[in-house]
Amino acid sequence: MDRESRFWDRIARRYARRPVADEASYRKKLEITRGLFRPGMEVLEFGCGSGATAIAHAPHARHIQAIDISRAMLDIARGKAAAAGVTNITFERAGIDDYAVADGSYDIVLGLSILHLLADRDAAIAKVHRLLKPGGFFVTSTTCLGDSMRWMKALAPIGRAVGLMPLVKVFTAKQLEASLTGAGFAIEQNWQPGKGKAVFIVAHKPG
Repeated sequence: MDRESRFWDRIARRYARRPVADEASYRKKLEITRGLFRPGMEVLEFGCGSGATAIAHAPHARHIQAIDISRAMLDIARGKAAAAGVTNITFERAGIDDYAVADGSYDIVLGLSILHLLADRDAAIAKVHRLLKPGGFFVTSTTCLGDSMRWMKALAPIGRAVGLMPLVKVFTAKQLEASLTGAGFAIEQNWQPGKGKAVFIVAHKPG
């Protein structure tokens, strides 16, 4: 985690200043996700980054636990939440792999722009399944480079070795779907705004 966290610490301020690449799609994803919320829900967001999405969803949840491996990102997120007067988000430094909490703790788990940055997406998805209550939802927006930029499989390790890129995994949307269904999820919504765009999936834990 330390190597990856140093990368994100280094670029945190620049990342936080960067505008959303596709504002219309982002707003639609927020709207779809909010449709899942019910009063009193407990929510986890892993890989929360600078906190923008957690803050946007905070009025619709009882509490959001937002975790990230980057201290710098979390500092920015805490500052944003304080400026917005948001008090129902707890920010904590952790990755999904080492995050310790009882199984069945959450109604919704968000993993946005993060699964392709993890060493083992199958282990992460399996853990999300355990952390969800029966009937809970996993919402993910994932860059599936295997569909549009397969050459990244060769380039990404080089970029990481010289410190220009974080760990990046290359897989297809079909492989992501297989990981989700293999973990026991039912895919309820699968939307891609356009070619090369992140795949937005709402997955349901039966129960």
